[in-house]
Amino acid sequence: MKTIALALLLIAAPLRADRIFVTNERGGTIAVIDSATDRVVATIAMPSRPRGIVVSPDRKRLYAAVSHFRDKPSRTRDEAVAIDAATLKVVQRYAAGTDPEGIALTPDGARFIVSNEDAGTASIVDVKSGRTIAALVVGTEPEGVAASADGRTIYVTGETSNTISVIDAQRAKVAAVVLVDTRPRGIAFTRNSARAYISCEIAGAIDLLDVKANRVIKKISLGKSDRPVGLVLSSDEKRLYVATGRGNGVAVIDTATNRVVNTIAAGNRPWGIGLTRDGRKLYVANGLSNDVTVIDVATFRVIATIRNVGDGPWGIAVN
Repeated sequence: MKTIALALLLIAAPLRADRIFVTNERGGTIAVIDSATDRVVATIAMPSRPRGIVVSPDRKRLYAAVSHFRDKPSRTRDEAVAIDAATLKVVQRYAAGTDPEGIALTPDGARFIVSNEDAGTASIVDVKSGRTIAALVVGTEPEGVAASADGRTIYVTGETSNTISVIDAQRAKVAAVVLVDTRPRGIAFTRNSARAYISCEIAGAIDLLDVKANRVIKKISLGKSDRPVGLVLSSDEKRLYVATGRGNGVAVIDTATNRVVNTIAAGNRPWGIGLTRDGRKLYVANGLSNDVTVIDVATFRVIATIRNVGDGPWGIAVN
């Protein structure tokens, strides 16, 4: 009877809502959204311009890439910061290269990788000690960063060199450079670490890479006005959701056929993108309309527009 009662209690108990963290690059803040109400419940003031953001595997911390403001170079700084997910306070600061933009964690959470756009490097940093393990040359204007689930491979996009720098995570060295379509931005690895999707902004396409062979095996063309940036795979990996930038929408790609099956209107210049843990809601940061679009992925319908997130929504992380 106790077992049955406990099971019924667990079924009846509502799941805790996710927190959606949105970096605002012009406003110098991070907005915190409650996914149950789709309202901003807190705002975190940043020391400078936050862009890339990621949640630690234990969900206790957030890591953000924070760069100087162009009009205030002497009053702001380039760094990465750790934020306590419970208190929303900055608890640690890390050195970075010039103009850090994208950030990713290794699967064990022991290291983060940050792309330094102006420096043309990627820094690999030990989370506990704060020590920079390596600063690697990774193409021109590096932006997107991602680590494969098996912990072996790190990708960094070079948006001007049109390259993917393939980093051997064990040796902390660049193992290969792959040429892709014009202006690569975001990266999404499959869970088995065999494939990776790359958003190529100016090409208006998604490149599919074979990770082991280090080569492009498929180009998925989007709409004429689409300039893809952020992208995320559904939990079952049957769909790839792509923020289309100047296309002002989200493209939905069937990963079995590698074809666009739907396009959903969003705000002005959608950039960062993220899914709730249950995979039911998609959040899209719109950098020019200063809002976040919320999409029900079962119906492909916009169910909310959150307008008070801040100035210049850029990146999204879900906790």
